[in-house]
Amino acid sequence: MAAMDARGVALRALLSTLDGAALESAFGEAEGKAALDARDRGFARLLVLTTLRRLGQIDAVIGHCVTRPDDLPLPERGVLRLGAAQLLFLGTPAHAAVSASVDAARSATHKGLVNAVLRRISREGAALVAAQDAARLNTPDWLWKQLLAFGPAVARAIADAHLQEPPLDLSVARDAADWAARLEAEILPIGSLRLRRAGIVSDLPGYADGGWWVQDAAAALPARLLLNRLDSTGQARVADLCAAPGGKTAQLAAAGTMVTAVDRDSKRLERVRENLRRLRLDATLVAADAATWSPPAQFDAVLLDAPCTATGTLRRNPDIAWHKGAGSAAALNKAQDLLLDAAARMLKPGGVMVYCVCSLDRREGAARIEALMHRQPDLRRVPIAADEVGGLGELVNPDGDLRTLPCHLGVVGGMDGFYAARLVRGG
Repeated sequence: MAAMDARGVALRALLSTLDGAALESAFGEAEGKAALDARDRGFARLLVLTTLRRLGQIDAVIGHCVTRPDDLPLPERGVLRLGAAQLLFLGTPAHAAVSASVDAARSATHKGLVNAVLRRISREGAALVAAQDAARLNTPDWLWKQLLAFGPAVARAIADAHLQEPPLDLSVARDAADWAARLEAEILPIGSLRLRRAGIVSDLPGYADGGWWVQDAAAALPARLLLNRLDSTGQARVADLCAAPGGKTAQLAAAGTMVTAVDRDSKRLERVRENLRRLRLDATLVAADAATWSPPAQFDAVLLDAPCTATGTLRRNPDIAWHKGAGSAAALNKAQDLLLDAAARMLKPGGVMVYCVCSLDRREGAARIEALMHRQPDLRRVPIAADEVGGLGELVNPDGDLRTLPCHLGVVGGMDGFYAARLVRGG
C-alpha cells in the first residue's frame, strides 16, 4: 500500500508541475495528502525528477506505442509517463510498474490502454532508448537554441549534465578538512564539500549543530568573490539583496561582515532566519522589495542575486525546462535592471558590488552588466582571477566575469550554471 501511495503522490506532483506549479510547491501539496515515510517520499521524488529529466525520451517512446498521445486525458498521460520512467530508467520490475500504473488509471478503457502500452514498452523500450539522442530529445527547442550560444559541443555537454542527478554540496564556515573527514566528503578546488551519497540531510553529522549548510558549489562563488575585495581587518557593512534562501547571507555572516539580508518574500525570509539560528550566525533581516528599499546609509559592499529564469539549475529543477520559454529571460530584464540600479545607489564610493544569476542566458548576465555600466559610468569591472576559483580558468570568461556551466567539474558531478560580475564604484 505504501508503494502505491508513493506513486499516487508522484502522479499528483507531476500533473501539478506540468500545469505550471513550482516543483517544490507541487511536492509539498502532494505529500501533504499522504503519510509517507522517508523511503517512500524519496521514491516519489526520484520518480518525478526522473520523469521530468527524461520527458522528451519518455514521450518519444510513448508516441511510438500510441497513435495520438496528446489526445489522452492528462491523468492517463501522467500515469503512462511515470510507468515508462520506472521501466526505462529506474529499473523497476515490469510487473510492479505495470500493475501499479494500471491500478492508477481511472476507467476500464484507460486501464486496458495503460496495460497494453506499458507491456509493449517493457518489451521494446530498451532498444528504442538505445537509439535515441537523449541530450537533444530532453532539451526543448528554445533551450537548445540558448545552449548553442556556447558552441555545439558545449551545448551537448550541458544537456548531458542536465540528465544526471546532482551530488550534495555543502559550505562550511571553518575546518573544511575536518568536516570533509567526518562526512566522507570531497573538498572541491573551489572550496565546497561534495557528498556523492548523502541520504537524509538532517541526519548528517553537524546538521543540528550548525556546522555547515547546503549550497551548490557554483552558488557559493559570488559571495567569495565579494569577500575577496573587502578589508579583512574590519567589519564591512554588506547588503545581500534577494537573499532567500540564505546561503550567501550565511557565507557573509560567517566571514565576520555585518550583513543586512533583504528579500520581498517574508515567508522565505523566515527560512533564512531559521537557518541562521541553526548556524549560530547573525544578520539583520529586512522584508522589502530591494528595488525600492532605501537603507539608512550606504554599504561597503552589495551582493545581488537577482531573480532569473534559473536555467542554470536544471539538474536540480528539471521542471524549468518545461515551464520557461524563449521570451522568459526578456520578461525579467526590466526587473533585473531596476535591482541593479538600486544596488548601485546603495553602494559607497569605492564600494564593491557582485551581481549574479543562476541563468545560462546572456540577456540576464553580461548584457545586464553592459547596460548598467552604460547607465552608471562610475562603475568599473574588477576582473576575476583564476586563482579565486580554485585555478579553474574555464570558469572565467574573457571579460573577467564568472561563467560556470553544468558540465564544469563534470568528472566529479558537475555544478550549477552561474554568471557573476564584480564591480567597484569610483570614488
